[in-house]
Amino acid sequence: MNELKIVSNKKNEMIDITNDIKAIVEKEEISTGFVLIYVPHTTAGITINEGADPSVKIDIIKTLSRLIPENENYHHLEGNSDAHIKASILGSSVTVLINNKKMVLGTWQHIFFYEGDGPRNRKVYVEVVSNKRS
Repeated sequence: MNELKIVSNKKNEMIDITNDIKAIVEKEEISTGFVLIYVPHTTAGITINEGADPSVKIDIIKTLSRLIPENENYHHLEGNSDAHIKASILGSSVTVLINNKKMVLGTWQHIFFYEGDGPRNRKVYVEVVSNKRS
């Protein structure tokens, strides 16, 4: 298992980790299989979306903030309930297929780490699995 270290700089942030994951996949030299990307934090998440236009990241953050405001009448008293909810909506893992030693992503697809309670030092676990049959 590989560990990717992430440093977020804002309370809410989408960090493109596509090239980091790509480097891990290339290092493993797996011909076909998949890569599982997992976030072990309850106020952070992971998603795949368009990476060509940076305004998509802004739109996602703004919409999540509008739908799940920071200062609601939440029961959780740490002040980060909104981040827990946003992370739950985005999810804690994504799986990407590997074919011919490369990730199978759509033309515009990138892998994003979502920070909901930053700035923080975070981890992402990456497991590359081969479809090689014995």
